[in-house]
Amino acid sequence: MPSATCSRPVGAESTRALWWRASIDILPLSVSVIPWGILCGALALQVGLSPLQAQLMSLLVYAGAAQLSATTLFGAGTPLLPIMGSTFVITSQHLLYGFTFRRDVLPLSLRWRASLAFFLTDEMFAVALKDRERSGRFDPAYALIAGFVFYLFWNAATLLGIAAGQYIDGLDQMGLDFAIAATFIAMTIPAMKNLPMVAATLVSGAMALLTKPLLAEVYIIISALSGMLVGYVLHRMRR
Repeated sequence: MPSATCSRPVGAESTRALWWRASIDILPLSVSVIPWGILCGALALQVGLSPLQAQLMSLLVYAGAAQLSATTLFGAGTPLLPIMGSTFVITSQHLLYGFTFRRDVLPLSLRWRASLAFFLTDEMFAVALKDRERSGRFDPAYALIAGFVFYLFWNAATLLGIAAGQYIDGLDQMGLDFAIAATFIAMTIPAMKNLPMVAATLVSGAMALLTKPLLAEVYIIISALSGMLVGYVLHRMRR
């Protein structure tokens, strides 16, 4: 991971203060994702992965919803290509996140951009975007620290799920997947501050409900693009 002191303006807060602020900001989302990580670890064991393989999924793949989907498909004997396709569709929102920060990260070195890309999650995006709105600039060190802290929580939760899954049957039936919805609600509600954001959220949700029964996992992309389009049009109309 690149040093947190790199690419920071003169007079910026100390490294310790930066670590503290980024860690505190990402902490609520990190805690909320613990049941989700436990579920990933336990489910991986149930479909036949070894404890090491289950942990490596979180260490290397590091994509919560995609991990759950890939694990479930693997357990059902699905070939590799459909699993990869499903993973791509489920994580496609990261393309939108990348476009959002494109101008901010272009001046950075490849090492910084690669590190930010690896640690980029829905949660890291949410806190980094909020920090940019608050300060008026994108702070790559802040974003990287927040992403790294979340990464530690996710892998610790996965390890806990692996350990618990070896002794407790039926962890996947305990409703731990509610943490997925709770986490996204916690990220979405604070962002609904104006009409374009509210409309984008409502349209995305409505489109997801309408298209999911018909379009399988492609509905994620369609609902997201629909919400973005409505939000963009309303934003332009207000200018």
